[in-house]
Amino acid sequence: SAIYIFGVWGAIAMASGLAAALGYAVMAGASPDIIAATTAVAAGAILAMLVDTMIPEATEEAHEYSGLIAVAGFLLAFILSKLEG
Repeated sequence: SAIYIFGVWGAIAMASGLAAALGYAVMAGASPDIIAATTAVAAGAILAMLVDTMIPEATEEAHEYSGLIAVAGFLLAFILSKLEG
């Protein structure tokens, strides 16, 4: 029902807001290296989630490892771009 759907998405929005506020409070005094590492891990997790859920054709044969493979590919491309400079 519509009430259920809006309730679930409302709860997700509230949980996301609370998690962002908590993360801001906890990381307020963190060093730039800690913040960079945390951001990199979060970006990798988002990329893996996108591959796993948004690209189902790519995950038919390597479903268990498709997210990891995609993140490793992006990391390799990043490393190669930094070595080029």
